[in-house]
Amino acid sequence: MLAVYVGVGGFLGAIARFLIAGFVQKTLGTTFPVGTLCVNVLGSFLIGFLVMVFEYVIAPEWKAMLITGFLGALTTFSTFSYETVVLIQEGLFLKAFFNVAVNVITCLTATTGGIAFFRLLFRV
Repeated sequence: MLAVYVGVGGFLGAIARFLIAGFVQKTLGTTFPVGTLCVNVLGSFLIGFLVMVFEYVIAPEWKAMLITGFLGALTTFSTFSYETVVLIQEGLFLKAFFNVAVNVITCLTATTGGIAFFRLLFRV
């Protein structure tokens, strides 16, 4: 039954990723893969927050749906990797390095922020 929850979460996360990343990329109109960056940062923040939620509220179905399914489909290391490789293949080494640095630093910061936000909200 948990697989169904993961599937539902994955379905919703994939749609959210498609809509958010596409909207950001189209709105900013840049060649830098900022849409992928945005969903990765958002997902990193949410996983930090949700892991804290599930530490205090144990609901395996919700954890499977939201963390494994939704966030697994929302964030995408494979797309980030591909976009970085394309930048390298196009000889845009500085942009590729910047993409890696910004994704890693901001996603780690966002995960920490999600944990801190939970602790602030619930005084834990």
